[in-house]
Amino acid sequence: MKKESVYDRMTGAEKEVARVLKEFGIKWSFEQPIFVWDDEGRPRVWTPDFYLLHLGLYIEVCGSKQFDYEYRKKIFEKNGYLVIFLHLYKEKNKWQSHLMKYIKLFSNFRKICLIKSG
Repeated sequence: MKKESVYDRMTGAEKEVARVLKEFGIKWSFEQPIFVWDDEGRPRVWTPDFYLLHLGLYIEVCGSKQFDYEYRKKIFEKNGYLVIFLHLYKEKNKWQSHLMKYIKLFSNFRKICLIKSG
């Protein structure tokens, strides 16, 4: 019996992001659960698509126009999580540069916070 791969659980868009992350040598974990408080103060466990292990960042691959990603973005920010939202369905030729731009931006933000706290 063939062992299930993490790639077997991914959408096509998530596989494309995984391929690019591997190409850039960025280590990741798929759907690592995180704890959040929602707008009504209820505890929730969400699973952003990717966690970038050495960067402390999450990636949410947005695959549907109907899903309320703005709400999810607001809750992540409220709970202190740095999440990059990639809309592959509407950024077909731009999402890779968008990803790298935000990785650099968030990495620099983290460095500034560490310097200020140290």
